[in-house]
Amino acid sequence: MSSSSPQWLFYAIASGGCAALNGVFAKLTTTQLTTTGISHVFGFSEPSRIVELLVRGFFFLMNLAFNAVMWGLFTRALTLATSTVRVSVINTSANFMLTAVLGAAIFRESLPALWWLGASFLVAGSVIIGRREETTDANHTSTTGSAAVPVNGEGFQDDPDAPLGEAMHGNDHDRTFDDSIELDGKPKRSTLLEAERHEL
Repeated sequence: MSSSSPQWLFYAIASGGCAALNGVFAKLTTTQLTTTGISHVFGFSEPSRIVELLVRGFFFLMNLAFNAVMWGLFTRALTLATSTVRVSVINTSANFMLTAVLGAAIFRESLPALWWLGASFLVAGSVIIGRREETTDANHTSTTGSAAVPVNGEGFQDDPDAPLGEAMHGNDHDRTFDDSIELDGKPKRSTLLEAERHEL
């Protein structure tokens, strides 16, 4: 793996965590649990409408903030990584796992066994995709080495990126030499004119 792999992995996991927090604050903005929590924290016998609106407004702003941070981290991970699929899978896996933890800790949610089974499949799929792409990259690197390639059936060009003019320099020289021989073998026009004058 390249030196930038730990960086994109960190950004992908962090973006998934921000997505999970985004969901938590979005739910706190609308759930009835917020009203109960405000009354319990501030010791109100009856919920205060003004305080509730202020708290829900704060949660909504945090929702927007974590959403913006999530997209920034996700874009950074895509820039550093060599595969968008791996970033997306890691992001989604981190989002699912942290959402489960926060849901159980804050909202006292219990997730069924089927949810955990699906999350396990998601993590296993991310590992398989990562290994498959690493194998593909290694095979591609091993088969893209520089090799000598023929140029017009004559000679070889060691560097595929080298200009063809340098590789064909010797062939052009031989072709010019052959053309000069053919021109020397033909009678010149001045010699033919002299022969016609002698006949007259």
